[in-house]
Amino acid sequence: MDPMNIAELKKRSAPFARTNTKASFRQLGNTLLPFLLLWMAAYASLSVSYWLTLPIAIVAASFLIRTFIIFHDCCHQSFFKNRRANDWLGNITGVLTHFPYEQWKNAHNIHHATSGNLDKRGVGDMWVMTVDEYIASPPRLKLAYRLYRNPLIMLVLGPLLVFLVTYRKNRPGAKRREKLNTYMTNTAIVALYIVLGQLLGWKSVLLVQTPILWVAGMMGIWLFYVQHQFEDSYFENDDKWSYVQAAVEGSSYYQLPRLLQWMTGNIGFHHVHHLNPKVPNYNLEKTHLAIPPLQKAMTINLRTSLRSLRFRLWDEHAKTFIGFRELRAMRNKQTARPEIPISRKPGIE
Repeated sequence: MDPMNIAELKKRSAPFARTNTKASFRQLGNTLLPFLLLWMAAYASLSVSYWLTLPIAIVAASFLIRTFIIFHDCCHQSFFKNRRANDWLGNITGVLTHFPYEQWKNAHNIHHATSGNLDKRGVGDMWVMTVDEYIASPPRLKLAYRLYRNPLIMLVLGPLLVFLVTYRKNRPGAKRREKLNTYMTNTAIVALYIVLGQLLGWKSVLLVQTPILWVAGMMGIWLFYVQHQFEDSYFENDDKWSYVQAAVEGSSYYQLPRLLQWMTGNIGFHHVHHLNPKVPNYNLEKTHLAIPPLQKAMTINLRTSLRSLRFRLWDEHAKTFIGFRELRAMRNKQTARPEIPISRKPGIE
């Protein structure tokens, strides 16, 4: 797609970047109320059977994902027209989802401003190394990267690290407002658990909260992963990087069944969201359908998205993701035929 034509897409999306107050309140009603009811039902079901509690907790986790999408829109000031209303709701849903509002908002805005920019990685994104960087890295860094990109560690241990470690401390260089907000969110979360523990018992809290947070965390990490980790994604150095191209070509359209699309707040239309973050989640599909060029975005579904699990490194020369096995085959071929070297730029130490 021509860059000038791509640039026009953001202008065409502008009419959809308008908050509908009724739609926002309706979404609050069909998200927070069911979540709270399921939360209470999960605790009540403990007296019957834990095998009844688990499916209730899993459904509650789905509504927690939907709650996170509301939190996410508040971070973009797109859920309500009023900034203060977005900030208040963002902080409340931040406690429910266990994410400090100011910290996540600032890191996520950096992610939007730098997504796909190879020279500005490291804040609000997944850790991606290029082939050259990986080859030039010391063994310890290679091991850390392999562990980070391992699907089991990413999806099983990842939620625990996110909820218990990553967002419980401030980012390096965080400003006073962000630091205070993190402390306040942590305090509110601890207070919430103390109240629940005293009222319902610590064992009950552990049995209910663990599956809710773990399943929601796993789903959230997976969604964030597949949104940018597909074979022909977009990554460029700063001098060639384009914001709109990164949005349209570097973000996927995750085509989900209608129920899953609803539960995930339409975030599968991620190319639309990156094109214009001011579009509320309930307008993402409308934008996608109204602008035909957006329908040509990289489309993945539940089956094809599983292929992304083998993607490990970005090959700057082939402009595609490859796995460690492909890298090994590439290097073996280079060793076997030294007269035809593989062209590589100097690695980053």
